Amino acid sequence: MPTVDQPPKLAQRSLLSRVMIGVLSLLAIGGCIVSLAAFAYGKNAARQSYDRLLVGAANDIAESINIIDGAAIADIPVSAFGLLSLALDDRIAYAVRGPDGALLTGYETALPPEGAARRQADPFYFDSTLQGEPSRFVTVVRRFSERDYSGTVSVTVGQTLRARNAMAIDLTKGALVITGIAGIALILSAYLVIRSAMRPLERMASELLARDPYDLTPMQADGPAEVAVMTDAMNRFMQRLDRQIGAMKHLISDTAHQLRTPVAAIRAQAELAIEDDTEHQPQRLERLLRRTRSLGNLLDQMLSRALVIHRTDNAPPEPVDLRDIALQVLDDCDPELLAPGVEVDLIITDAPVIVMADEVSVTEAGKNMLTNALQHGKAPIRIGVSTSPTQSELWVEDAGKGPPHDVLSRIGGRFERSAASQGNSAGLGLSIVHAVAQAFNGSVNMGTTETGFRVTLTLPTQNEDNT
Repeated sequence: MPTVDQPPKLAQRSLLSRVMIGVLSLLAIGGCIVSLAAFAYGKNAARQSYDRLLVGAANDIAESINIIDGAAIADIPVSAFGLLSLALDDRIAYAVRGPDGALLTGYETALPPEGAARRQADPFYFDSTLQGEPSRFVTVVRRFSERDYSGTVSVTVGQTLRARNAMAIDLTKGALVITGIAGIALILSAYLVIRSAMRPLERMASELLARDPYDLTPMQADGPAEVAVMTDAMNRFMQRLDRQIGAMKHLISDTAHQLRTPVAAIRAQAELAIEDDTEHQPQRLERLLRRTRSLGNLLDQMLSRALVIHRTDNAPPEPVDLRDIALQVLDDCDPELLAPGVEVDLIITDAPVIVMADEVSVTEAGKNMLTNALQHGKAPIRIGVSTSPTQSELWVEDAGKGPPHDVLSRIGGRFERSAASQGNSAGLGLSIVHAVAQAFNGSVNMGTTETGFRVTLTLPTQNEDNT
């Protein structure tokens, strides 16, 4: 049953909505904190303000007390009630008591808590109820030392809390209004800033959607630093993807181009060998075997190159000892099979030769060099490693003079070989070696020495200074 492409599911919340939810949450929490702080401040301010009115009224009443005929007489001044009348909705009460606590004038209001110092000079504030309603009281004590009267007279004045609460609420409302205006301005600013910051991402998404599926060219990083980092990472990813697709295209094209002729030749040789029952049949079978070996070598090199291209983009570099690589290359290539009778000498150092690379890729590069030397070079053939503080080398050398200069400049390409090569040979030249050198910041050097023609893969040495 054919499958139908489903549109991608959108995220449950966009980045903008998440940030806005975060901002709103912070504002809500901040608003609650500001409200509580404003209400507490308002209550404290109202308490201080109205406590001053209470103590002022109590002092006025206390100052109006006179001693007449050995008795304390209170002539309540109008000014005392004038101060308390500033709180229009509140109820008030007062009481003047003698030294024994007996009520001299006023109302039976709440008494100070038991144990409170009645004889103290400072006013004493306390909370109680007035006709069942929460109220605030103050007690002021006045001392008399007359000939016919000696002792203290206490004046207690109380007031309900309606005006105080109203003042605290008004202050809280004012703070909330200011906080709300600031919060709205902050939300609008955050929205505009976030939209502006998201615009480069929207342009990037639009550009990607409008692109051809095969367009993997780098994108322009024209946004802020965070978007530039994302663009750079995406460009690196597309670059790796482009290399992978390029390697696949090369493999397909090489397979279609290079296998057609060898396979046709093998088929023709096989048909001739089947039809020919004369003394020429062994020769035809020998040519068929050579063609088959050549085709197998070509397939091995094509697959090796595809493997190297894949691993250089995906396998992380790790410390590799080139001595182990040389031993592995010599063991894998099997010189007796590729060039019977040709000896291969191994020359390695006693000390490790460490480079940062992919072991499989460097091994394939070594096999590429040794295979080319066995097929196209002259005996004796040597493979070895050498090192210096800055660079290390894996090299293969034969006793020949090497290819002509014009071929030498093209030997790094695919399917390049010299005129001296065997007629039935086919291969990828040293393209695998060049791919490995490019992937790990190395180089490929080719030239003649006193003992023959040498191909060298040079890679940076891994030591304590550049670890």
